[in-house]
Amino acid sequence: MREFDSELPRHPQQVTGPYTRSRPLPPYRGILAVDAKDFTGRPAIEHEAVSRVVPELIRTALVKAELSDLWYDRTFPASTGDGYVFGFDPTRMPFVIHPLLLTLQDVLTDFNVLSHGAVPLRFRVSLHVGPLPDTGDEFGGNGTARNDTHRLLDSRPVKAVLAAHKENVTHVAAILSDRCYEDAVASGYTGRHPDHFVEVAATVEGKPFSQRAWLYVPQPSGRLYEEPSGTAAAQEPARETTHPLDREDTQGPRIRNSAPNGNINTGTLHGGQRVAPADRRNR
Repeated sequence: MREFDSELPRHPQQVTGPYTRSRPLPPYRGILAVDAKDFTGRPAIEHEAVSRVVPELIRTALVKAELSDLWYDRTFPASTGDGYVFGFDPTRMPFVIHPLLLTLQDVLTDFNVLSHGAVPLRFRVSLHVGPLPDTGDEFGGNGTARNDTHRLLDSRPVKAVLAAHKENVTHVAAILSDRCYEDAVASGYTGRHPDHFVEVAATVEGKPFSQRAWLYVPQPSGRLYEEPSGTAAAQEPARETTHPLDREDTQGPRIRNSAPNGNINTGTLHGGQRVAPADRRNR
């Protein structure tokens, strides 16, 4: 009699419902995600080559920044077609922010110079940190922290700043989650002053996503970022041009000064003052 047990398909693992019992958190990971700007706008014949070169450029930058161990120890690495993502030891986040991002800018500059007139390759980079499982297969690294990393990468501010800066100068624009910024930059562990970073509201068109984040451009060639008109940050109160005595008082009724039979004094009076009767003033 043949044994068929080994040939039977396994039942899918049951999804454990949240909020039902306490479990250990997955290990905390730093997450780096990269997208190549205008990937879909390139001729189809270039897509495979760009997909292959993106991780190679990241690896080259890590080696040049003396962070090659992050490449060889990376977790849940994956190509996204127009980019690349992987997890790393979160204690190394300050070094990923600096010098890696600046080194990546230099590596892309050299690569684009050698591309002999081809459209420059420019990267958007997002950095985040959070608990993510590493199962060692294609399903590893999934979770809210990973999702938010990709949302940041697709957010309006980082796309806008890269589009606004000169394509032959600025090749990298990075966006950091607020947690990443607070833990690694504001705390003083990163070799870049907080003045290098600009706070933005990261939103994604068509997605219910809005988070506080921070832009960093290693080699800027334009204004770092301005909130688009219509946003709360862009709506500054109008400068007051009306004389205070003519405007509506917000704490009370409109102020009106009137003296039909006398004088109005709005300053300091030195000496005496006489008010003549009305019949004498009208003569």
